[in-house]
Amino acid sequence: MQLTFLGTSAGQPTRDRNVTAQALRFDDGSWWLVDCGEATQHRVRDAGLRAITCDRILITHLHGDHCWGLPGMLMAIAIAGRTEPLQLAGPRGLARLLDGAYGPTATELPFPLDLIELPDEPRGEPLAGTATAWRARPFAIHHRVPCVAWLCEEPQRPGRMRPERARAAGLTDLRMLGRLQRGESVLLANGRSLTPAEVMDPPPRPRRVLVCGDTDDADALIPHARGVDLVVREATYAGEHEEKARQWGHSTALMTGRFAAALAARRLVVTHLGGRHSDGTGPEQLRAEAASVCPGVDVLVADDLWSIDVPADGGTA
Repeated sequence: MQLTFLGTSAGQPTRDRNVTAQALRFDDGSWWLVDCGEATQHRVRDAGLRAITCDRILITHLHGDHCWGLPGMLMAIAIAGRTEPLQLAGPRGLARLLDGAYGPTATELPFPLDLIELPDEPRGEPLAGTATAWRARPFAIHHRVPCVAWLCEEPQRPGRMRPERARAAGLTDLRMLGRLQRGESVLLANGRSLTPAEVMDPPPRPRRVLVCGDTDDADALIPHARGVDLVVREATYAGEHEEKARQWGHSTALMTGRFAAALAARRLVVTHLGGRHSDGTGPEQLRAEAASVCPGVDVLVADDLWSIDVPADGGTA
């Protein structure tokens, strides 16, 4: 799977950065949208994504730079021809936001909108499923308005089938490989039972991606997300401005780096860059500050329309 950054600026667009949105692109071609700042529909097109294949939209909080693109994005999906239901989830107030946009304009969507308003303090209960098998789990984090981090988790995949091991064990009817792959043992001609573990690799470790909304404190979810493959968190300010960051419910690069270290994350991507740090040497300064406090974590800084792969690594579960 792949994560594409559609907007990486905090508060307002800059010359090179739009406001916050990310696309989780899955191996089967479907994708989820996480946050939807204004003009996200333009960035979706620029990224080569097909609006009609968006399977779910997840909102972290209802500050405008994370949600004011929703009315236009939903219309882009409608114009693309979608008729299947689309799931939209986020904090309370999401329905009122859309009513305010669509009511006065007599707009009707041609597909059912499965709109889910989260409880005030969500603690990771997964959303009901969509066509994509990955799970989306919201966790409350601290900001000036209700806000969540979305923990996106891959279902457990089976290990790779090794037909050569089955043949070496004496299996002559290769049609039985399907039963082994489904977890069943089969009886060989010599009367011995052949188990799936004998002919399949151990199951790979499921991938997990954590995308945080704006926050000055997300520590409550550390026990739930330890060891994630990728964590995305804001770095609106440099480390010297921690007092101001906390005043506005935001993070510095140092705060974000310490969080990644506590998670023992494999990779950290910093985003939601404040205006004074969004160009020139600013992004590298933020990346370096975060990296200085999370040794062993691969730290990167996001740009608009930049993608990062989250490969299946074949490790054991």
